[in-house]
Amino acid sequence: MTNFKGAAAALAALTLAALPLSAAKAQDFPNRPVTMVVPFAAGGPTDTVARLIAESMSRTLGQQVVVENVGGAGGTRGAGQVAKATPDGYTVLLHHIGQATSATLYRKLPYNVLTDFEEVGLVTDVPMTVIGKSALEPKDAAELIAYVKANKDAVIYGNAGVGSASHLCGMLFMSALGTQMTTVPYQGTGPAMNDLVGGQIDLLCDQTTNTTGQIKAGKVKAYGVTTKTPVKSLPDIPTLDSAGLPGFEVAVWHGMYAPKGTPKAEIDKLNAALVAALQDPKVISRFADLGTEPVALERATPDVHQKFLEAEVAKWKPVIEQAGVFAD
Repeated sequence: MTNFKGAAAALAALTLAALPLSAAKAQDFPNRPVTMVVPFAAGGPTDTVARLIAESMSRTLGQQVVVENVGGAGGTRGAGQVAKATPDGYTVLLHHIGQATSATLYRKLPYNVLTDFEEVGLVTDVPMTVIGKSALEPKDAAELIAYVKANKDAVIYGNAGVGSASHLCGMLFMSALGTQMTTVPYQGTGPAMNDLVGGQIDLLCDQTTNTTGQIKAGKVKAYGVTTKTPVKSLPDIPTLDSAGLPGFEVAVWHGMYAPKGTPKAEIDKLNAALVAALQDPKVISRFADLGTEPVALERATPDVHQKFLEAEVAKWKPVIEQAGVFAD
């Protein structure tokens, strides 16, 4: 009886001792660098957003947030790496609209977009611009529309790979025109932009985070923005909606994710650091330079992000299925 009581007391003592250790572990997070996986090549628009957010989050968390570019397969390679990562808060994913569209674009996706991640919060909505090489003949959007319809597959359109934002924009652009161009996929937006500037391809539809500098430097021709209202940083560029393609609209939203099963305490700390980054004057200023802005803070929550992702998956599913464009 005495031995039983002694064992029970020892067990109770161990249990009580473990509770503060568990709480201390959560309080200590993070005690080493956090890896932020960007599922696209360095130098692209999502990479630009990620690096601005990572720098600011590093200051809040007291540990460096290191950006790791894991490109390929339309963003699914990097997303898959995060889905399989240890759910301890030390690995996160910064992805764009492709996180939602991949659920339909890939019929054999090795993870479930809706159930294999914990949403941390939305980051930003980025407008896109249809741009051309500097020597391209059309002078404005109306002329471009006529030019593409007349030349069809002689026009070379570049994108950052199947499932990328530039691929989705191009798919909608060609659908709106009722004309197919020759499409050249690249391993990321950076290489596609390099070839556009170099004149190897004719057109690209890309996020303002990647195109604003090239447009202002006169290295490419800007034909239109993909939002219903003009972009503040590019006030002279018309909307495609007003320039001959009524109803044309697409914006690229970004969100942050952690592997499924990441403890709530860690998600809360990551979210708090993200919210602080979205209010960081440096981030706001740089976003403005790039033609975008942080999301409203009420959208930068895990719950709102989760519901938004579900709605986006449902929104894009019929569009992709009707187009019959799949990545596998």
